[in-house]
Amino acid sequence: SSGINAEYGHVPTIAILVPGTVSIHTESGEVEKYFVSSGTATIHADSSVQILAEEICAVADIDENAVRSGLEAAQSKLSSASNEADKAAAQIEVDVYQSMMAA
Repeated sequence: SSGINAEYGHVPTIAILVPGTVSIHTESGEVEKYFVSSGTATIHADSSVQILAEEICAVADIDENAVRSGLEAAQSKLSSASNEADKAAAQIEVDVYQSMMAA
């Protein structure tokens, strides 16, 4: 597990997001959790953060049964892939679904 903790005065940074959970700590102290499939995070000089994600959803909205089903289909694609491009695409799907299961 890895992460970036952006607090006031953080050095400006650009980071690549891999499939996983982004936690947002609100001013009221609540923590909102979102799953992102991939993207980038930019921490600006004023300590604001911009997240650009390929796909994002609230962790609470993840349908565990749909994820299991998608993971099984992706694993099947991976095992039957006949060329490197298809294997790579299927592996990405597997990685995303496994990350969703862990969210």
